[in-house]
Amino acid sequence: MKQFVQEICDKVVSLDPLIRFAGIADEDGKLVATAQRKGLKPILTPEERAQYAITAATRQFTRLRWEYLLGKIDYASSHYEKLVRATIPIADENSRLYYVMLLSFDVKAGNKVHNIIMKKIIPLVRKNTSKFMK
Repeated sequence: MKQFVQEICDKVVSLDPLIRFAGIADEDGKLVATAQRKGLKPILTPEERAQYAITAATRQFTRLRWEYLLGKIDYASSHYEKLVRATIPIADENSRLYYVMLLSFDVKAGNKVHNIIMKKIIPLVRKNTSKFMK
């Protein structure tokens, strides 16, 4: 599984030059794999990324709770001064969370983030969802 999730992270980072980072955390928020754009100077330390992963997984549980009323969540994003962050839940048809994909984009990506996620990243995740569930 470790090799599979690492390959997914590597693939995601290669999908668009505006993608800075891709990581996958398990349902407990433990980072399983990460990849970043070549030559990138990270803003967060590895410890800060680990803490972020835990809080992101917790937030995904909260969001999934409301799917039965609001519909399936594709992703959530936050636009910061220095970058744009997004999370994609990887869950089964019953909204049981298996993994959370963590993403960061250059701040100049701005409104392009939605299209990158919906047209490039989510199709890759959905194509491989059954592999994540193993």
